[in-house]
Amino acid sequence: MTTATAQWERVLLPNIEQDQTEWLDAYVAGGGYEMARKALGMAPADIIGVVKDSGLRGRGGAGFPTGMKWGFLPQGLFPRYLAVNADESEPGTCKDRPLMEQRPHSLIEGVICSCLAIEAQQAFIYIRGEYYKAARVMQQAVEEAYAKGFLGKNIFGQQGKNVDLVVHRGAGAYICGEETALLTSLEGYRGYPKLKPPFPAVSGLYGKPTIINNVETIVDVPHILRRGADWFKSWTHERTTGMRLYSVSGHVKKPGVYELPPTVTLKDLIYDICGGIRNDHELKFVIPGGSSVPWLKPHQIDIPMSHEGVAAAGSMLGSSAVMVMDHTVCPVWAVANLSHFYHHESCGQCTPCREGSAWMHKILRRIEQGGGRMEDLDTLRDIAGEGKPGSGMISGKSICALGDAAAWPVGSALGQFHDEFVEHIEKGCCPYKNKRYWMAGGRFVNETFEKMPVL
Repeated sequence: MTTATAQWERVLLPNIEQDQTEWLDAYVAGGGYEMARKALGMAPADIIGVVKDSGLRGRGGAGFPTGMKWGFLPQGLFPRYLAVNADESEPGTCKDRPLMEQRPHSLIEGVICSCLAIEAQQAFIYIRGEYYKAARVMQQAVEEAYAKGFLGKNIFGQQGKNVDLVVHRGAGAYICGEETALLTSLEGYRGYPKLKPPFPAVSGLYGKPTIINNVETIVDVPHILRRGADWFKSWTHERTTGMRLYSVSGHVKKPGVYELPPTVTLKDLIYDICGGIRNDHELKFVIPGGSSVPWLKPHQIDIPMSHEGVAAAGSMLGSSAVMVMDHTVCPVWAVANLSHFYHHESCGQCTPCREGSAWMHKILRRIEQGGGRMEDLDTLRDIAGEGKPGSGMISGKSICALGDAAAWPVGSALGQFHDEFVEHIEKGCCPYKNKRYWMAGGRFVNETFEKMPVL
């Protein structure tokens, strides 16, 4: 795993080159838990005020202002809960994993500070089921913190200050990254999203006020309290503040997790920081914020990696997972692959998402395998829209955003690579040479420029 080197200070992952877990003694020796102790003497409103002034926005995808979200809690209604969303299941996203595996106590300190801010005495870390190592490391760190008196009753020896923390492993469902589905799963039920309002801050876990934040968001809190809101805002592009982690994967020479300011451009991230495209190939397209966001072509990448900068180019920053594809990648195959994922991960509760994602996947697979028809493109546009919120049969029509996540890549790919869809249909095969085609039952073939059977 690689990180940015020199000109920017690394705050969240300062020791990542060591590739080892920083346990309690080492964390305390480096100043760990100092802000948790300091937060014990601060009024909850003061902690929230500092976080609000910093402009910290959620790092999980939506980018909602954290301090504002905390301020939505109803006055005088208890108990309250904090749920840390560690269900990092968005394809291409791997920024929370090193935080949990290598800096587990930074997350625990962030939980303590956040609980003191929202006056919650019970917190949960909901970890993606496949993150076995992260769950094991976090559990061990939590046990260490309990043994030292940093968690539990009367933390740090302060009478009446209680914070309990539970590490909860999910069962591998992508949908549980959606906050209401996460809470439903925590309660022991099937992970179905719920209609909003009421929002979790008003009626969440067990019907009580609940705050849900991403791992990286919570880890930012002690740093903001230690060094102040102005320090955090020293890295700013419009309304996006602070250093953040970018997961870069795909066809770059140096993939990895990079801690960078929002002023860095997508072009610099790919060509300077990540060393450019593998084998000096040409760039085909970039997915800038996790697999669910619209795609960008090479002429669109000279943009700041902030919420506003990426939105101006027609996409979204999302989970800041940058997926880079070179000219050897067939965009029709790529979007068919993504469509299969979202169809598989739909919880099936909402008809537009359940049926629409399946319909899109069947059409895309048929086009990619050589049996497409020109009218399929119009059908896909009707279902997916133009890769924009609210367009098409699926986007904005389901309880949660999975319907949007399934539709936006398809609509975007159709708009960006229409000619290649047409070429697939006219030639009756995929025109990309020496490419392995996905077939039913996990079988692969290496046919080139030959019509393939439609399954």
